[in-house]
Amino acid sequence: MIWVSGWKLARAVSDAGGLGIIGAGSMYPDVLREHILKFKAHSRRPFAVNVPMLYPDLDTIIDIIIEEKVPIVFTSAGNPATYTSRLKDEGLKVVHVVSSVKFALKAQAAGVDAVVAEGFEAGGHNGKEETTTMVLIPAVRKEVDIPLIAAGGIGSGASMMAAMALGAEGVQVGSRFAASEESSAHQAFKQAIVEAKEGDTILTLKELAPVRLIKNKFYQQIKAAYERGASVEELRQILGRARAKKGMFEGDLDEGELEIGQISAIIDSVLPAGKILNQIVEEFQSLREQISRA
Repeated sequence: MIWVSGWKLARAVSDAGGLGIIGAGSMYPDVLREHILKFKAHSRRPFAVNVPMLYPDLDTIIDIIIEEKVPIVFTSAGNPATYTSRLKDEGLKVVHVVSSVKFALKAQAAGVDAVVAEGFEAGGHNGKEETTTMVLIPAVRKEVDIPLIAAGGIGSGASMMAAMALGAEGVQVGSRFAASEESSAHQAFKQAIVEAKEGDTILTLKELAPVRLIKNKFYQQIKAAYERGASVEELRQILGRARAKKGMFEGDLDEGELEIGQISAIIDSVLPAGKILNQIVEEFQSLREQISRA
């Protein structure tokens, strides 16, 4: 959710009864502090910050999270043992995002309070194993004792119900909220999400950091590089810097990296985040009632 989930989206989700998450991966430390302070100035609801551990300034970001008393931290794309003990010693809850049973067990051993098991349907940085949510959730549920949150391809009450049936206690929704009114994504990117069809996204760049994105002109450059046997260094040069910002935040649909999940194929509108959350919960509750009456 880099370049997508600032304080406005997090606030809208939290105020509607969910847990809004500020995406720190696209923020310099001072920008992150600003978003945290603005959230707290506009809402008294709980919220969280996601910290992708493949980005710089991690020590400073963790210091800010502790100083500003953020109640919950979601860590991802790195070793959960790096900061979990320190954060928990400060009284924070820690959740780690994983893509496999192996990493779920490592997260549990590191002392996290919960794990997010994310299937490869998800947008953005992803697991190399390409394990789907349908397979990953029951596999992780079988091996860990801590609370399990499902992610990847979830954006409706029906998919939430499916995740619960597979053993999850909760769900994490990303791509659906990227196409919300409060999302900080560029309007052109939001429209690209709405227009995306089945097969329009792909998981690529495994040699660097696996990422699911829309197949645009930039992706065609990557594809051509693979076809000629490009080295990891050449792939890194093609990726360059700030590709995601260019596409998702600035709206360059040709040269930007457009990170989004497979569920974009069934997203057909840009709505207020609170309405999206209410629709998901209402559909879930309706399905649960139908099942209980059966």
